[in-house]
Amino acid sequence: MRCLGIDYGTKRVGLAQGDDVGVATPLPALLDADEAARWIKMGEVIKQRGITDLVLGYPYNLDGSAGFKAKEVDAFAARLKKSFGLPVHLVDETLTSYAAEESVPKKTRREVRASGLVDSRAACLILQDFLDQKLPPALAESD
Repeated sequence: MRCLGIDYGTKRVGLAQGDDVGVATPLPALLDADEAARWIKMGEVIKQRGITDLVLGYPYNLDGSAGFKAKEVDAFAARLKKSFGLPVHLVDETLTSYAAEESVPKKTRREVRASGLVDSRAACLILQDFLDQKLPPALAESD
């Protein structure tokens, strides 16, 4: 299993990779202003890295209801599935962008946000949550 974590946005798409080892690692975000260019680059990442599963952050509200961007993410998920023929797993992304942004010093947040680093860190949190749920915990060493 080789997973691509995705934090969808209309301006930036954060990416992360993880596999059976169970550790998510951020990748460079897709920053192209042109949506078609971002889509082409997404396909290149999927092909180059041998991705088998796509893990997409889903915008739930704190009360568990679907967030206002849910329809947009649903359409993006359908397009991913149709274009790449891979399973798309939806994972609650509640507060992942907030947590990712909190990992950056306040005085550099604006420039760091534009770089896509926060988006890819959010994708990493989304993917790590998925991997933690799917992979069995490591066996504790016996004394």
